[in-house]
Amino acid sequence: MVSSSFLWAIFALGAAALPAPTYTFSSGAAYPAEKQVISEYFDMLGQKVQAGRKMSHAPVCNLNKAVQPVLSPTPMPGPSKGLTLKHVAIGRGTQNYTCSTNATAAPTAVGAVATLFNASCIASTYPDLLSILPNVALQFDLNLAASSTQNLNPADLMMSGHHFFTNSSTPFFDLNTKNWNLGRGGFAKTDGLAAPVDASVGQNNKGYGAVAWLKLSARDGATGGLQEVYRVNTAGGNPPTTCKDNLGSSFDVQYAAEYWFYEES
Repeated sequence: MVSSSFLWAIFALGAAALPAPTYTFSSGAAYPAEKQVISEYFDMLGQKVQAGRKMSHAPVCNLNKAVQPVLSPTPMPGPSKGLTLKHVAIGRGTQNYTCSTNATAAPTAVGAVATLFNASCIASTYPDLLSILPNVALQFDLNLAASSTQNLNPADLMMSGHHFFTNSSTPFFDLNTKNWNLGRGGFAKTDGLAAPVDASVGQNNKGYGAVAWLKLSARDGATGGLQEVYRVNTAGGNPPTTCKDNLGSSFDVQYAAEYWFYEES
């Protein structure tokens, strides 16, 4: 029998929610598609829990075993030499856009706002489960207030930080919370690739596609040794191709993604 230390995995994976879970789904969504996504998650979760009962010892939460997803055949450059993985998070929030009064113009990206949730142990032990969490998380409404202490449904992941932009070209990550003190700082885009064609296009499989995968490098002043961040396994977040339905206005598009943070060794 597996030891009681396996409980960390059960709680991290949301097994406590298995009996008759009640969640707030995205408003206005067609329920069947959401139900399929959530069913896939709980089916996989159930398999992990059943397999865990047969283990002789608990799985180890070791980030050295975590492998960051890559896109084939031409992946983004890997982490720079001398960096080690510090933290993995699921980001859940909105990509933010603005439109001119030209109906044929494309929306302009002006930033993003997201709450980050600790997924480090899942990344190191159950990468297949981690890979579907952005799409699963996208199906649930979320209180994005900076003061919120809400965990991420349905995996019950604890909040580990916030993501926002200080200007249109500087994404900022604040990983200093009451739960962890991992650093903070502004970053700059150094590389990017379009999301895979089979990535989730949006809530309830309705939307305009998933935002790109990115590599970001720290600007001067970052703390906690933070040096590089990758945004991968994105779900949703892309805007419509033109401004015809958002003339002269600002608007948000729901998204979720994995964020992989690297620090100086």
